[in-house]
Amino acid sequence: MHGPTLVAMTTAFVVSGGASLGATQAGMLQALYERDIRPDLFVGTSAGALNAAFAAGRPSTVDTAIELQRIWLGLTRSQVFPASPLTAVLGALGARDHSFPPSGLRRVIERHCDFTRLEDAAVPVHVVAADVLTGEEVLLSHGSVVDALLASAAIPGVFPPVVVDGRLLMDGGIVNNAPIAHAVELGADRVFVLSAIGRSRLEEAPRGALAAGITAITRAITRRLEEDIARYSGIVDLTVLPAPTLPGLLPTDFGHVDELIEQGLHRARAELRRHHAPARSLRRAA
Repeated sequence: MHGPTLVAMTTAFVVSGGASLGATQAGMLQALYERDIRPDLFVGTSAGALNAAFAAGRPSTVDTAIELQRIWLGLTRSQVFPASPLTAVLGALGARDHSFPPSGLRRVIERHCDFTRLEDAAVPVHVVAADVLTGEEVLLSHGSVVDALLASAAIPGVFPPVVVDGRLLMDGGIVNNAPIAHAVELGADRVFVLSAIGRSRLEEAPRGALAAGITAITRAITRRLEEDIARYSGIVDLTVLPAPTLPGLLPTDFGHVDELIEQGLHRARAELRRHHAPARSLRRAA
């Protein structure tokens, strides 16, 4: 007689958007790799798409997570959102559809992404964007990685939309910030959600158009995640790593990256201890 056949599970890392709060995912990634939890595919949105693309092009090891942490620690607000008074004025007057040039974000992507086309990633990576004209979700799995990431992170009114395959695309976080549904449709039966945005209360109202716009979007998208967790928790093996809880921290603040990484690492470790096998080894970023 033959024993039961073991069927390997397909594991997806779903990496949510969250602008600077995406730094916490570099800590979460370390906690996952410490336990030999490795993805068969990544699905990312906005800042999470950038993190996913970085990780998808490298070995699924703790060293990769630590390298990602170092990149986040070196980022500044001006690198991602470079000031351009002319662009800001033209945006305010309606002559342009954005307030910041995408040049800074493009440089970050080109500097740290090791492959040029999505289909060339060592681990399959899929990126979610939104169609400007129809509002539909668009899953990008092929083509220029730079264009896909710029489209997925094109916050409305902040960065310009990007044309990909004839469609005008913007930030995927507007329609699906933590795309669990796409991971399931792609065949995943074990899903880890690296969530950068939670329901935290601000100590004061955000100041400035950039902070106010991003904060409004983050408030709107948390409800979709809650609904998808309820919908898919009985269908797949679903683990949601907790979002950071630093009071008053805005998604445009790059001054607390070290705290975000540390919190992401320790809270993910605690969550994984509750649901998964003991970790083999623990390391910290230098």
